[in-house]
Amino acid sequence: MILQKYPKVRDWIRIYTDRIELRTGKVDIGQRISTALMRIAIEELDVPVELIRFAEVRTGSSPDEGITAGSRSVSQSGHAMRAAAATLRSHVLDLASSWFGTDPTQLELSNGIVSHRRSNRKLAITELAGKIDSELEVDASTRSASRNLELPWIEPVGLNEMITGEYMFVQDLDVPGMLHARVVRPPRHQARLESIDADIESQLESENIRIIRDGSFLAVAGGCEWRVAASAMRLFDSCRWDHGKDYEAEDIFELLMSKPASSHLVVDGVPNEEKIPSELTLPDFERLYERPYQLHGSLAPSAALAEWNGQRLTVTTHSQGIYPLRESIAESLNLPASAVEVVHAPGSGCYGHNGADDAAFEAALISILLPKTPILLKWTRRDEHRFEPYSPAMAVKVAANLEEGGSVSAYSAEAFSDTHSTRPVPGPNQQGPSRFLASGLRSDPVLPRPPRPNMGEHAGIHRNLDPSYQFGTKRLVKNLVFDLPMRTSAMRCLGGAANDFARECFVDEVAVATGRDPLGFRRQHLAGDQRSIAVIDRLSRLAASAEIRGSGRGRGFAFSRYKNSSARVGIMVDLFVDDFAAVKLASANIVVDAGRAVDPDGIASQLEGGFMQAASWALYEEVYWNGEEILSSDWDTYPVIRFDNVPEINSVILDIPDAPSLGVGEAAPGPALAAIVNAICNATGIRMRRLPITPAAIREQAISE
Repeated sequence: MILQKYPKVRDWIRIYTDRIELRTGKVDIGQRISTALMRIAIEELDVPVELIRFAEVRTGSSPDEGITAGSRSVSQSGHAMRAAAATLRSHVLDLASSWFGTDPTQLELSNGIVSHRRSNRKLAITELAGKIDSELEVDASTRSASRNLELPWIEPVGLNEMITGEYMFVQDLDVPGMLHARVVRPPRHQARLESIDADIESQLESENIRIIRDGSFLAVAGGCEWRVAASAMRLFDSCRWDHGKDYEAEDIFELLMSKPASSHLVVDGVPNEEKIPSELTLPDFERLYERPYQLHGSLAPSAALAEWNGQRLTVTTHSQGIYPLRESIAESLNLPASAVEVVHAPGSGCYGHNGADDAAFEAALISILLPKTPILLKWTRRDEHRFEPYSPAMAVKVAANLEEGGSVSAYSAEAFSDTHSTRPVPGPNQQGPSRFLASGLRSDPVLPRPPRPNMGEHAGIHRNLDPSYQFGTKRLVKNLVFDLPMRTSAMRCLGGAANDFARECFVDEVAVATGRDPLGFRRQHLAGDQRSIAVIDRLSRLAASAEIRGSGRGRGFAFSRYKNSSARVGIMVDLFVDDFAAVKLASANIVVDAGRAVDPDGIASQLEGGFMQAASWALYEEVYWNGEEILSSDWDTYPVIRFDNVPEINSVILDIPDAPSLGVGEAAPGPALAAIVNAICNATGIRMRRLPITPAAIREQAISE
């Protein structure tokens, strides 16, 4: 528990004479954690929003909360902030009681002012700044304010600056004496540098372009960004490469089923070493669902700023895990961790492990070779598309036996995938350094290690493999497949998106085939979980109030509880499939139970953003390659959803004020995938089981059926 590691109030909140400073180790990457924490502090301390500031998230001064991932920010950091604020409020009232010479029960704290009920005496909370006990420990048992204040609308942190163009992303940084840098990438991952044209090297150096080489790691740096970008292309053209072995160009789903794998039985969301039971014999239903390699699709390519002053390395990055990154960079460069400081700055990026950590290490490596010079390194769009770690391709085989009456008496789900976890985190055998792209290119390379099965609860491949439905006997198996062609790592939801997609499409198929109402079938198998049933019932009422009619129109449903412990989400999608098999999204209704809704606007934003990302996955996105290269290198060769296919979205939040807040950031994409696919089947009668569902794929499936 994070409060055991950071038990003091000052680890989370500090009161100064002019402000109240909130501290967190979670980074804001668009999920509005800053706004949620601000609302928690305001509710507990009852202070005006104008007093609240956030400390910069940096190693050494911020709490080490690991990686911002897994929809845990509000449930973990938010819990710590609420406990710290409640403790601080109690302490402030005690201090004020001594100041006024009265009992704390005679005081109230409102809008940042402590008032004595029986007199006109008042005291601003900031006037007590110097009297706060610096060693005050968080008392998690301190009663929360629980006032359910009707808080005024609070502007999301940074929103105004984004709208006006004043917001500073890491890509925008500009400091005195800074050089711009670009990495000269190999033509493909397996290629290694053999030689550089000496004449081109001399020409570039005469133009004040610095050339940095460490084995096959090659980069250029200079004062003018555009000259540096042009020089990188000139240098690439002058290089001679050993191209290494070709990519395996076979069908990825055939590879998933034929390559060696480490297989584990999953019980209650946790893999183990028990013997895996045989597959269901003569199942009533058996289906296979497939998701290809997909990109994070960051809006801006990754970037980082680094400077080595001879004693200390400072790296500014949009990484989601500043402390693990610090440890891994330090180990890679043979520096003590204390000599490395990592500072978070926002990047116009994504949720998951894109190129941010690699860019940070590359900037650090260049800065070591060019000391006392700030280095701003930016990836290109081609870099991001071809060299980031992809979301793994997955195949999920699902089967079931039914009792008379339609109940599922036996259920089997088996997931096949590459690893979802290659973030640079410290570990044995140089695990952290081995996960940097540049590490394998250096003169003393540290090559990627074979992945190991993640045995954590609802982690990686098996996230949401275990259904929250009551399905009788369950057989759940994760298969970590080795020797697959692409570099992979975490993307939003990890394996949960594909597992939700497979299960919720399968449930729909079973319900339709047995003549059952899809929502009623789900409700039947949620017996005993009244909060999940409440989500289904609200979705049913929304469906009843909005009929869908007309040729080519369809409606689909899906439900999931993320990791069986976070937010419950039900989704209804209405869409239209035209004569050319193009899918047009009409509307999406999303119902969520996220427990206590700290930031309702933020919850809605996460649900709607998650839905749109899943819609893009469902209808457009797939990485293509041949034996020589990755072909998906820009937005033409890797299309994503555009504004012309954005539906009307309605988010319904079932606020449960007395319940703990539950993670919502990754709760929507999985059921969104399934609801869209189920709606396509409802509209056309064609059941699609492989993503993305392009017009060509629908037409091909229609012919085969």
